[in-house]
Amino acid sequence: MENTSLGNQVIIEIANTHGGDISYITALIKQFEKFQDYSIKFQPLHPDKLATPNFSAYTIYQELLFSSEEWRGLISLANETKNVWLDIFDEYGVQILKENFDSVYGIKLQVSVLFNAVVIRELSTLNLSGKKLILNIAALELHEIEYFLNKFESDLNPSEILLEVGFQGYPTQLLDSGISKIKIVKEHFGKKIVFADHIDRESKYAIWMPAMAMASGADIIEKHVLLDNMETKYDKYSSLDIAQFTEMIEIITNFSELDQAGFINERERTYLKNSIMKPILKADKVKGQMLSVAHDFDYKRSGLNGLNSKEISDRIASFHILSTNKAAGDTLQATDFKKANIAVISACRLKSSRLKQKALLNIGDLPSVSFSLKNLCRFTNVNHVILATSTLETDAPLKDYTYSDAVIFHRGDPEDVIQRYLDIIRQLKIDVVIRVTADNPYLDNDICQILLQSHFESGADYTAGKNASVGTNIEIMNAQALEKVKSHFPNADYSEYMTWYFMNNQEHFKINLVDLPEMYVRDYRLTLDYDEDLQLFNQIHEKLSGVPDYTLKDVIAVLDANPELAQINSHINPAYMINQELIDTLNEKTKIKL
Repeated sequence: MENTSLGNQVIIEIANTHGGDISYITALIKQFEKFQDYSIKFQPLHPDKLATPNFSAYTIYQELLFSSEEWRGLISLANETKNVWLDIFDEYGVQILKENFDSVYGIKLQVSVLFNAVVIRELSTLNLSGKKLILNIAALELHEIEYFLNKFESDLNPSEILLEVGFQGYPTQLLDSGISKIKIVKEHFGKKIVFADHIDRESKYAIWMPAMAMASGADIIEKHVLLDNMETKYDKYSSLDIAQFTEMIEIITNFSELDQAGFINERERTYLKNSIMKPILKADKVKGQMLSVAHDFDYKRSGLNGLNSKEISDRIASFHILSTNKAAGDTLQATDFKKANIAVISACRLKSSRLKQKALLNIGDLPSVSFSLKNLCRFTNVNHVILATSTLETDAPLKDYTYSDAVIFHRGDPEDVIQRYLDIIRQLKIDVVIRVTADNPYLDNDICQILLQSHFESGADYTAGKNASVGTNIEIMNAQALEKVKSHFPNADYSEYMTWYFMNNQEHFKINLVDLPEMYVRDYRLTLDYDEDLQLFNQIHEKLSGVPDYTLKDVIAVLDANPELAQINSHINPAYMINQELIDTLNEKTKIKL
């Protein structure tokens, strides 16, 4: 009678407490009837099958003998409320098993019986495929356990073999319990473990040791019991009366409930809710603004409801921004966030004087502007890819070079690039801008994602990478911050140098400069402005012709392996890096003056 109750974890061991008294064992079975669906184990034995007359315990075995009829009645009675196990010591035990086969749930073999070839031979004649088998492994080394396990799996073919630790000594010491073996044996053999407990019934450990064993990984407890109202002649030492047994079961039940409890209970949740220091805004924040859990909040216990720092961090990490204005002292709710509308905006004109219509010159089979847009279309966590040019007719041909129908073609102010950006930002309600230029064909999604994640986590207004090769860096800025720039510079005469409006006003904007992985830190020039640049890009493209959709990593690998290629354009430096007059002008014209 299989069950899933606690009873399936406890075997009530009758052993020899009955002293051969049929009325004692009958009373004991009835006294423990209330433990429905538990298991119970008997030890049918015959003095002449178990020992010779000169053996010291032979006369005791004679006292313990019950007839086949008596065993049939006892097993039948016990089977009404319990799973019945038999401890097989000798051929008589096998006989009792045969005669009550359908009423027996499983059998156990003491470690000494494992060496009894006659008993094993007799058992092998039975079909034990529907029975469970417990093997006691006291004093066996791991290799010996493995031998017997393999032997009995082969010879007896039971439905399941369980391994039992523990043995009975007089007195039984704590060390005899075998608790230290449980994890080792379980991990080594992957079998359920039975814990046979024989501690002195007067010891507090007699009722606590089983719970300790289960905490160590035991699956089933075997415990001796006795009657509390009749004289017990044998096995009294380690047997519990019903009150002790009931207390032991209560302890095991409590342990099982604790062990199987959910990872977090409601009292824990209440404790955290009542004690956690909630993030409270230090200053007013406006709709669309970025947040940093490390810099924008005070942490205090309060009666205010709101998201905790992890919940806020999770939203920031998934690219959320404020969806409403919040005041200093406020906590934040889930409804205060919205997913940011993120766009890549690539500025492009056809007015270049150094390399005529460079955006339409081919790198391989693609015009350079299309080559750049192809890489931008591979950016993840982006809602829009936009090619932004001017309203001048000279730039109109660019509409045919957007690479993909998904790319938005936008025309705006010819000179004020900030205004050109803001026009499409306002139209599409963009929150965060990834700013690039079409001069740069090798813009890479890996760098974009590194900077995008850092931009949100830092709560920055402006983010860029450090020490990137010329033409591979990416700038990320909040639309709100760009609006602020425009409010200070209604006519942004130098807005093609948009970077300066942020870097030159760090007291007004939160700037976030990010160390890039070493694989991207190089001195290579990878922007298109001169014929030498185009020569380099086409030679790179030729070397990577067998690599579909190659990335910046591939480009850097080619240049690292072929340093002569990097020399083609290494002598060229951007004007804003070497023209001191331009640098001075930018410092003057892009500085916010209050």
